[in-house]
Amino acid sequence: MKHFTQSVVAIALISTLAACGGSGSDDTPVVVPETGFSFSATEMVTNLTDDVIVAGYSNLAVRGEAMLQATQTLVSTPTQANLEAAQEAWKAARQPWEQGESHIFGPVDSLGIDPHLDSWPLNTTDLTTVLANSTGFDAETIKGWNDDVQGFHTMEYLLFGDGVTDNTKTISELTVNERDYLMGLAEVFRDYTKTLDDAWQVSHDGQTGKAYAELIKNPGTDGNTFYSSEVGVVEELVNGMIGIVDEVGNGKIADPFGESLAKADTSKVESQYSWNSLTDFSDNIKGVRNVYLGELEGNADKQGIIDFVAAANPELATRVKTEIDDAISKIDAIAGDNNMPFRQAISDTDGRVRIQTAVDALTKLQASLESDVLPLLKEWNI
Repeated sequence: MKHFTQSVVAIALISTLAACGGSGSDDTPVVVPETGFSFSATEMVTNLTDDVIVAGYSNLAVRGEAMLQATQTLVSTPTQANLEAAQEAWKAARQPWEQGESHIFGPVDSLGIDPHLDSWPLNTTDLTTVLANSTGFDAETIKGWNDDVQGFHTMEYLLFGDGVTDNTKTISELTVNERDYLMGLAEVFRDYTKTLDDAWQVSHDGQTGKAYAELIKNPGTDGNTFYSSEVGVVEELVNGMIGIVDEVGNGKIADPFGESLAKADTSKVESQYSWNSLTDFSDNIKGVRNVYLGELEGNADKQGIIDFVAAANPELATRVKTEIDDAISKIDAIAGDNNMPFRQAISDTDGRVRIQTAVDALTKLQASLESDVLPLLKEWNI
């Protein structure tokens, strides 16, 4: 790196001067070469907390409420138009959740909200049993059941069908019991998204603890046992980006993709009922871009991780941005000219070529984040 090269030159120069200094050199002050780089992270952390993370969870809570309202309308007036409106409300709520997986730390983890909302795979056996033996579903009862019969994917299955040949469902296929269960599930979902939003803005534990946003914006302050310095905060953010890039490339895509066409496994495809998988994957990496650029829904000219990286190495900062954009583009290209769902693409020869291209782009991005960006924390003169 540039800083390293300068340091070597400085050390060599100091050694030469010391060798030529003679007996009087004992009184010469020792010059310590400057290494690393300087960057004030306060503005960046504040922006990422308020304008990316909190804004995203607030949007999720709003869409959770909208999904409940759409489901209530569907139950009271079961028409095809209202079923389709509920399907769109599900997709709308899915977007901020998937983008938020780039920072899946804090209350979403400590309060167990992630498994409550997004457990996969769905337990269709238990779901069938529940629907056959229960009626009058209420939110508090559902909250006591296993995570794999509630959340996004249970609602997805009921709204869209099994996803084998299509992702459409007619209102005649939606039973009364399924509609009632959907409404209970939507109420549970709304409650959890509100809890998550409140944890970041009101209290991280729902009791006397400070808002998680205040903890992450004020590391090292009295009573903050979560973060002792800005280094820990930035490390959390970078590791969050790495985590989701790894999960998409080496889990969400790789697991159903298999080592060969013969080993492709559609049962492992997440969001397969709605055929929303590729949108999920793309949104996951768009979430990485949100954190990297410090932008959510066009709030440009705000600081993100790119500013931290640029303080150390401007070329690296630009390269990582390009790699993020390229990974998103390659994921979107998996659908091909025929808008092929991921569930079908893993079993299609040309589709598998496009999938491998996307995986390669994700692997490249992950390597840059792990090998080039994360080590900058050790060079940071905070």
